[in-house]
Amino acid sequence: MPGGRLTQQERQQIALGLADDLAYAEIARRLDRPTSTVTREVMRNGGPTGYRADLAHRATGHRAHRRPTAQRGPAADRPADGRDPEAVGAFEEVFTTVFMASGMSRMPSRVLAALLITDSGSLTAAELAQRLQVSPASVSKAVAFLDEQSMIRRESDDRRRERYLVDGDIWYRASVASARANSAVVDAARQGATVLGPDTPAGARLENIARFLDFITDSILRAAEQAREVLLTPPADS
Repeated sequence: MPGGRLTQQERQQIALGLADDLAYAEIARRLDRPTSTVTREVMRNGGPTGYRADLAHRATGHRAHRRPTAQRGPAADRPADGRDPEAVGAFEEVFTTVFMASGMSRMPSRVLAALLITDSGSLTAAELAQRLQVSPASVSKAVAFLDEQSMIRRESDDRRRERYLVDGDIWYRASVASARANSAVVDAARQGATVLGPDTPAGARLENIARFLDFITDSILRAAEQAREVLLTPPADS
């Protein structure tokens, strides 16, 4: 299986595969590349509808030139925490890509991934901007979205700086927020069913949607309450 960076020809094949509506796995098979490589390439360069091979190739070259040259030696390869920085960086990209594939835009995905893989689970706006090499304005927009989705929380540190945190409860809060957001759809669908007439095809369709989402919402809320303890319990020693 070939390794290294994607070539311009490979990127053109990815673009052709997307135009033919091929799955990432099929495109990867034709390139003899891991599916994660193709997924990450597409999601970080415009997504399946905005991917352009030439732009992606130039952007990758620009990012490569922008990165500082790593200092060679044991200290660079194995920092004080014992982790492999290249492996951590690659995982952070994969994690970001997974969030993007779930529907989250790129910058909130990058911020969430960065917070989740930080031992403290806490970073300031300045630390995020430096880590991700983006503007403070980009960080601000991303954290506003994540806060709205209950995926992070804010607090001030002893220097009165606002910090953004992820904790063991974020997935519970996010699940509850997502489930409750369905309530607005349920109410609107039931209102539409009344307006259109429950005995009409359109009215019946909307009522079925309302009943389905009502059931799903209730199930998610009950499951979240039952499973919440999992998030707050340390993993058992292996």
